[in-house]
Amino acid sequence: MSASSVVALCGGIGGAKLALGLYRVLPPEHLTLIVNTGDDFDHLGLRICPDLDTTLYTLADLANPEAGWGRRDETWTFMKTLADLGGETWFRLGDADLALHVERTRRLQAGEPLSRIAADVAQRFRIHAAIVPMSDEAVRTRVHTREGVLAFQEYFVRRRCEPAVTALEYAGAAAARIAPQALAALKAADVAAIILCPSNPYLSVDPILALPGMRAALKAAPAPVIAVTPLVAGKAIKGPTAKIMAELEVPLSSAAIARHYADFIDGFVLDRADATLVPAFSCSLLVADTLMVTLADRERLAREVLQFAATLRREAEDQP
Repeated sequence: MSASSVVALCGGIGGAKLALGLYRVLPPEHLTLIVNTGDDFDHLGLRICPDLDTTLYTLADLANPEAGWGRRDETWTFMKTLADLGGETWFRLGDADLALHVERTRRLQAGEPLSRIAADVAQRFRIHAAIVPMSDEAVRTRVHTREGVLAFQEYFVRRRCEPAVTALEYAGAAAARIAPQALAALKAADVAAIILCPSNPYLSVDPILALPGMRAALKAAPAPVIAVTPLVAGKAIKGPTAKIMAELEVPLSSAAIARHYADFIDGFVLDRADATLVPAFSCSLLVADTLMVTLADRERLAREVLQFAATLRREAEDQP
């Protein structure tokens, strides 16, 4: 497995945890992370890319371990001054974090694609894996609620996920293209595994899947595609996954998430706490401890998922 490439789709804190585990157990140059950009938005004149930055900070060992987002040892002079001036402070930007947003915005306005900027930042952070935004074109998640349509960050941060969700929309996805580096990684002859990290299926993974050709690329990929559950004992460890599933009248079950990906996954990683659900699955299963509290947990789960992929690949090769 170590001599081949691995691709992971991720977004949010849960996705970044497994991404870090993969980064630490693989030769880093053999890992490509395709990151959700559906929650990107413009704020205070700056382009903010929360999932992309969480992934960058996590792999660079710069992330705030308590919050899971933002930078460690952050200072907040900018936000305090902004509050004194009566500005909008509902979306918090630390001083060091702010520098990344300023520089990214400057380069975007100069005509550089987001993927090139992300690759350069990763290099400057001494990250040796490829971190690729899902697209260089804008895709924006819109949350339809009983109170109207909200931009994703308005729903997620400003309203703290309180409004009841009736539908989700990925505006711009139909006209967007998969980032060339992402498509090349999915099609690479040496790809050994494609992993859907335990990210929110509706907010972090579906924007990626909404890109034209993405589901087809996953279905046609030469490697096994494996999804890791974001639910443990029928509950989300962090974030609104369970709340959204309930509001969309989707059964609160890992089996429902597997069905959501059924057209392209070859295997699913189920938490041991949900082992009684095994008969509900039609794809190959790995039952494992998916809760990632420590760094050792992340590395262990990464190894188990990679071994599962190797098993699925051998089984496919043995078929007549």
